[in-house]
Amino acid sequence: MIGNRRGLSVFLHSLKFSKQLRRYGNVHYVSRRLKYAVLYCDGNKADEIAAKLESLHFVKEVKKSHKQEIKTEYESKIADKAKEYDYKMGI
Repeated sequence: MIGNRRGLSVFLHSLKFSKQLRRYGNVHYVSRRLKYAVLYCDGNKADEIAAKLESLHFVKEVKKSHKQEIKTEYESKIADKAKEYDYKMGI
């Protein structure tokens, strides 16, 4: 299993060559109607793999996932009312 993985969306001219994408990483999904594939590869080599994929004749475009750049820890703007009261006050 790849520890630091990065998602790549590979847009294809033809789905005939979609099996060849297995050489570059784990193919997660292939859309037949929209002609694209979701590929997961090693995060350290993602730039190199994207450049190799773009040079292939059956690839239109390669887009990288921005999931690593998104903040996943959220803070509430509204204070929690339950935390404001001291329930042990009457004991």
